[in-house]
Amino acid sequence: MTAARQSSPNGGRRIPLAQRLRPQTLGDVVGQRHLLGDGLPLRLAFESGQPHSCILWGPPGVGKTTIAQLMAHTFDAQFIAISAVLGGVKDIREAVERAHEAAQGLVPRATLVFVDEVHRFNKSQQDAFLPHVESGLFTFIGATTENPSFEVNSALLSRAAVYVLKALSSDDLHDLLARACAQPDVPACDEEASARLVRHADGDARRLLNTLEVVAVSATQQQITQVSDTWLMGLLGETLRRSDKGGDIFYDTMSALHKSVRGSDPDAALYWLVRLLDGGTDPRYVARRLIRMANEDIGLADPRALRAALDANEVYERLGSPEGELALAQCAIYLAVAPKSNAAYVAYKAANALVKTDGSRPVPLHLRNAPTALMKTLDHGAGYRYAHDEPDGFAAGEVYLPEGLTTQTFYEPVERGLEIKIRERLLALRARNRAETNRN
Repeated sequence: MTAARQSSPNGGRRIPLAQRLRPQTLGDVVGQRHLLGDGLPLRLAFESGQPHSCILWGPPGVGKTTIAQLMAHTFDAQFIAISAVLGGVKDIREAVERAHEAAQGLVPRATLVFVDEVHRFNKSQQDAFLPHVESGLFTFIGATTENPSFEVNSALLSRAAVYVLKALSSDDLHDLLARACAQPDVPACDEEASARLVRHADGDARRLLNTLEVVAVSATQQQITQVSDTWLMGLLGETLRRSDKGGDIFYDTMSALHKSVRGSDPDAALYWLVRLLDGGTDPRYVARRLIRMANEDIGLADPRALRAALDANEVYERLGSPEGELALAQCAIYLAVAPKSNAAYVAYKAANALVKTDGSRPVPLHLRNAPTALMKTLDHGAGYRYAHDEPDGFAAGEVYLPEGLTTQTFYEPVERGLEIKIRERLLALRARNRAETNRN
């Protein structure tokens, strides 16, 4: 980094690390190569010589504000930032006034209005930008973490290009970490500590730099010249543990949720679910695991459990966070209190193991398809008993497994939930099969 970025214009006051490392040119930007590479959309916009209104859509800490500031700098435009979380109509009016003043000055100057979290503005607030965007008074850039198709007014959206920014990759974050550690007041990090910091950042450059700044202050106080993973965990253990998505604690926590559901403890299941969500786990991943639990640990003891898990997944996809997380919580509670059976899971594993080790036994002739006359002359389908024509819709004594496997039993329902009735029916059907076999 240049000396200018390391010096302080604020009377010796420490400049935040994120500010010191804020890119000064497009070449300094970490990540977003799919937009900023040669000949790609956003770079072409910068090189066009004419700014245009746009929406920058992406997760936190991926460079939305930085790109907006670079665009203003590139086109020598006045940069006005508005936070939709804290601002309102008053801020919009003030931006309009400043844009008029800049346009009518001795040296007319363009204005770029940047609205962070634009989806937080309501319809009327978003509409307030329209006439000024249309008149060309200023260039509008909105930043949002939410899908603009749903959160930005269609009229405003139709007047702005949409650029989708991606979470930074591990390589991107390692690159940024190396740049940060080149600062004189930031200690070097060993390989394991670097990997943990990158994993904790989870694609968010701001999180990485803010965490590293805390590390740098403590390392300076303790005269640490190289940060080890052990020292890092001692300093920020709880913070890092909560978002250690790729480490043992993440998998241990997920295991605790699964075992709590299997153990029919709804309170524990809810606790571990919240721990996962609070730690930054993707709720969609949690939803997939709940679907697995419904199949693996409940099965036919309560077939509604699978439907409940699928519904929870669909609700989350429709609502997102935080509303959709309630559906996941409700599902976890339902699965925990549902009757348990792994009979289908055990049966599948047993059948799978047999098929992998056993030979490819031929399909019995009476079960084979016979769509042609030739196949019929070869006795395909001969002697097959159509179950619907038999008493109670059951062909007692009929054999459906290959020769040599006729006594094989994979599925043994447990005496819990609906499988109690399934077990009773299977026992009755098997008794009829034995009676028919003995009769013949």
